[in-house]
Amino acid sequence: AVVSTQSTGSKEKTEQERDLNVEERGLALMGDATEDEELFNCDIQLDTTYSWADKYKPRKPRFYNRVHTGYEWNKYNQTHYDQDNPPPKIVQGYKFNIFYQDLIDPTSTPTYKLKKCPEDKDFKILTISAGPPYEDIAFKVLNREWEYSNRYSFKSQYSQGIFQLWFQFKRYRYRR
Repeated sequence: AVVSTQSTGSKEKTEQERDLNVEERGLALMGDATEDEELFNCDIQLDTTYSWADKYKPRKPRFYNRVHTGYEWNKYNQTHYDQDNPPPKIVQGYKFNIFYQDLIDPTSTPTYKLKKCPEDKDFKILTISAGPPYEDIAFKVLNREWEYSNRYSFKSQYSQGIFQLWFQFKRYRYRR
């Protein structure tokens, strides 16, 4: 933490600089966006009360998320589409990067849970919780099976105040 002996204006400036450094570090961890990736910053509002809310003010964590999209070149699409007229893009995976810089208990690791979406069976609710002073954050993701292999870029880690959850969906090959 940077302690400033000047006016409060410079203290606010150092906090903003720290936030910019966190954002830059998060973008560096994710790498450059490819043409198959788009930003995904739509979170869902959760109505929860926290037992620690009287002691700490709950706040939302910062996050940078991406959706990995691409073409599925199955036999049908190979027959009916080509490179000049490609099939519709489908979601192939997600990359979630959530910043928990000020956790009260830095030894606790953020966790994620998947729940069924009550209004739409094609989606699930991905809820990520870390503890005080951060609120739980939730995202609506496709209801498909995940590929848990490191080979297919699955990553679930918490390091240096950043929780990363990266996953691709399983691809099923048609066999007769």
